[in-house]
Amino acid sequence: MSDQSARASHDSGVPENLLRFMTSGWALPPATAATPIEGSAAFAARRAALSRAFPGEALIVPTGHEKTRANDTVYRFRPGTAFYYLTGNVEPDNVLVLMPKAGGHDAVLYCEPNPGKTDATFFTDRAKGELWVGPRLGLEQTAQRYGMKTTSLAAFPDDLKEIARGPHRALRGVDPQLDVALAADAERDAAFATALSEMRLIKDEHEVNELRGAIAATHRGFDDVVRALPGAATERVIEGVFNLRARVDGNDVGYNTIAASGPNACTLHWTRNDRTIGENELVLIDAGVEAQSLYTADVTRTLPVSGTFTADQRTIYELVLAAQDAAFAKCAPGNDFLAPNAAAMEVLARGLERLGVIPSAAEALEDQNQFYKRYSLHNVSHMLGLDVHDCAQARAETYRFGALAPGMVLTVEPGLYFQPDDLTVPARYRGIGIRIEDDVLITPTGVDILSAAIPRTVDDVEAWVQSGLKALRPGLRAPHA
Repeated sequence: MSDQSARASHDSGVPENLLRFMTSGWALPPATAATPIEGSAAFAARRAALSRAFPGEALIVPTGHEKTRANDTVYRFRPGTAFYYLTGNVEPDNVLVLMPKAGGHDAVLYCEPNPGKTDATFFTDRAKGELWVGPRLGLEQTAQRYGMKTTSLAAFPDDLKEIARGPHRALRGVDPQLDVALAADAERDAAFATALSEMRLIKDEHEVNELRGAIAATHRGFDDVVRALPGAATERVIEGVFNLRARVDGNDVGYNTIAASGPNACTLHWTRNDRTIGENELVLIDAGVEAQSLYTADVTRTLPVSGTFTADQRTIYELVLAAQDAAFAKCAPGNDFLAPNAAAMEVLARGLERLGVIPSAAEALEDQNQFYKRYSLHNVSHMLGLDVHDCAQARAETYRFGALAPGMVLTVEPGLYFQPDDLTVPARYRGIGIRIEDDVLITPTGVDILSAAIPRTVDDVEAWVQSGLKALRPGLRAPHA
């Protein structure tokens, strides 16, 4: 169902003699069985759970298509989250269908066959030809690798017409062509999306291990940044250094890297990363490596480029750190999801009162006021997993207003942001933006801070940055020292 053009405007024609020459003289591919994907039992268990939730209904989960970046170039493909969660498959254009049968469903993966090199498309098709983008597994090996039946993608449009005659649900917003071809049932399809999202609230052992790996790679990325920081004239250097690690140790970054220096740190999602870094400034780095399995870390550290916090920077940093510690203390099974946020906001509000930013913490904390949000704005937690803001379509009563449970992975990320033009803030603090973010796993007895190895206390952060300064070659002066 892809609409990607197979030809480009600057391509020349293919004469018959070239066609015959190109499609002959090739060795047969080896008949080697494909290795089952790692975690195949977990993927099968998820499909079985989905089957039990919707007996007697056809369930359609597409992965989507490559997206145009400019003209005939495309962005690197990233499979649809729900599709990957149920299959482990990373190829574009595919569709998973769970077809109802007595006692459950048959899982059918609609995918591209591999026509081989006797078919001219292997060299004429820019979008899917083997010489252009590499070989595909094909139907048989895809079935072996992912542990389910496969059918040619070309059969999907006709099969979809038959599926549409019976009870069915489809995941919307991923494949525009499917959305047009299959009439929507807004209520049923929304309930299906919600179920898919809520399945991911509790991570299994395989998922937790993948997140640990993504966080470890992110730690290495931050170490790379610390070593590069003394010579980093602009924010873009920081972004580039971290993103290199993401591609070396993972699939990519999990989201656009934030490398916000000085007052840019007061913009929560600053990703332009085009500012020259000044002396004695802070750099807020919010970044995460997405593993090959597509699970992503999400970590923020705020670093003093000189290697030492100024007195004012230290004051604000320690306040944010205390708020994070208070939030950690509330990360336990049975507590409200918002309990860590409430604990952090109370610490921040009382700190803002001590600093003379607000006159009364008690007044600021009242539900009808929430004045502290002028300086903090966001809550401290969101779910984390295949999406950086994971499980986004879960119901409020199971997520935001639900209870923490073992297996949940979430962020804890308090921050204070004093805008440069905010006259309610003492002048000495204006332009300071600080966020500290870690990824945590709720356990049966409490919390496991998965990113605890990445320095976060004042002393540890200063020693970390100073180690980068000391690593400079003799005689090379750090531009920010």
